Amino acid sequence: MATFPQLRLRRLRATEAIRSMVSETRLSPSDLIYPLFVCHGRDVRTPIEPMPGCYQLSLDLLLSEITEAADLGIRSVLLFGIPASKDDVGSEAYDTSGIIQEALRAIKQAVPQVCLITDVCLCEYTDHGHCGIVQGDRVDNDATLELLARTAVSHAEAGADVVAPSAMMDGQVAAIRTALDNSGHTETPIMAYAAKYASAFYGPFRVAAESSPQSGDRLGYQMDPANWRMALREVEQDIREGADIVMVKPALAYLDVITRVRERFDHPVAAYNVSGEYSMLKAAAANGWLDEPRATLEVLTAIKRAGADLILTYHAKDAARWLKGEQ
Repeated sequence: MATFPQLRLRRLRATEAIRSMVSETRLSPSDLIYPLFVCHGRDVRTPIEPMPGCYQLSLDLLLSEITEAADLGIRSVLLFGIPASKDDVGSEAYDTSGIIQEALRAIKQAVPQVCLITDVCLCEYTDHGHCGIVQGDRVDNDATLELLARTAVSHAEAGADVVAPSAMMDGQVAAIRTALDNSGHTETPIMAYAAKYASAFYGPFRVAAESSPQSGDRLGYQMDPANWRMALREVEQDIREGADIVMVKPALAYLDVITRVRERFDHPVAAYNVSGEYSMLKAAAANGWLDEPRATLEVLTAIKRAGADLILTYHAKDAARWLKGEQ
């Protein structure tokens, strides 16, 4: 084997053309899924204070946002709903006239080429802020499954292309797959939040979705950040129950988990570049501490390099522009 000075690895870094030719990881706008928050009303564009550049959008403005994203090459969006009112069973999550159901019907008509993915959970819709039905001081796993299944079916009937259960209830994928199949939606894929950790990096999202728990925490159903073997068990269980795509969340602090999931399973792997990861980079860039385009693309490339096929990220529009060489 040749050694220095005959072997000069820098030869393949000399120009942009050479670097591009031998690049091992390629990031594209079509790899990105753009999370959006939709609310009731008209002409509503409420800034999300800890997430600069992100908003709660009424449906009329949401359509413009999705059209702009599609023009940049972003083919998929993930929808979160802000309900008109909340109750202890999250009724608007599965209401046929709910905000997500209304949004799906409108988007399908206006921007039919975009893949519509819906978050299937109750936390945005419950007055207690938990992801399921609360009985006493705990979330009742099995009682929650029926409502998650009803939510997924209502989304599919309204036009969702993919449903994405995120509540981390045991058996949620099986319950949803059965309900979808029984209601005639056998072709609707499930993107399972399979390894969703109890992370501090969700803080800004809970402001955006107005979903902070009013008491207690989610440690009893989301994963312990110390564990990776348990993540593989969660992914395996969701695949056995019928998941078509599996997700690791968060992404940046769990690159090792993404890699292990990619190495173990053949399913498409999604990774969620979550709100806290987004907000940290935005804050550093606002203070002049980081070059935002370079840092953003470096982070997203790292997630792709770790093994993610799909990346859910609030950076999606900016990243798509930067990948095209725009500012």
